[in-house]
Amino acid sequence: MPLRNNELFNLRDDILKMASMVETALDGAIKSLLNMDTALAQTVSRNDHFVNALDVHIDEACIVLIALRQPVAKDLRFLTTAMKITTDLERMADNAVNIANRVIELPSELPAFMLVDIPKMRDIAIGMLTDAVASFLSGDTQLAMDVITRDQMLDSLNEKLLNELIELMTKDNSLIIPAAKLSSISRYIERIGDHATNIAEMVIYMIEGQMVRHMKGNYPPGN
Repeated sequence: MPLRNNELFNLRDDILKMASMVETALDGAIKSLLNMDTALAQTVSRNDHFVNALDVHIDEACIVLIALRQPVAKDLRFLTTAMKITTDLERMADNAVNIANRVIELPSELPAFMLVDIPKMRDIAIGMLTDAVASFLSGDTQLAMDVITRDQMLDSLNEKLLNELIELMTKDNSLIIPAAKLSSISRYIERIGDHATNIAEMVIYMIEGQMVRHMKGNYPPGN
């Protein structure tokens, strides 16, 4: 039995709400770092339960729809993919919380040059998140592929920053602890990009039946 329009609308709306919560958490976590605002970092951490609750709600809604409507083909793929996507969204939120927790542990001030690449990484990660969810809701595989290609940009920035931080730690012992915390933050942002990539890959599989995981650089087939 096909899903009803209102059922699809409610599910899409909940996924958009969850994605928006995750974006707010990531943006807040990075702002707390750039401004050394521990109060904002604590708010990000404290609000994580809202994302968790919506994750559970969406999963339960999908299970109910599968049981009641017994969907097939397109509708079934949509529901099962939605359940997987919310798992990645929830893990993105967890990484935002991890960033916020590292901010709370940092000293009150950091040299500005240590933070130069962080806003760039944030912008790429948020863009990937937004577009990955949009590709799912619209069925846009080209947008999903664009998300996948951007992951390399985020990986490169993460590697660049980690190398710079290692060099700083070898030159100035006083920067070892903050540089180590900042390296963790960089990796958390990079992992958020990985989760956005997971969503994009699931969208391509949902629409085209083509598994592109571990095939970056070889898609479309034959390229």
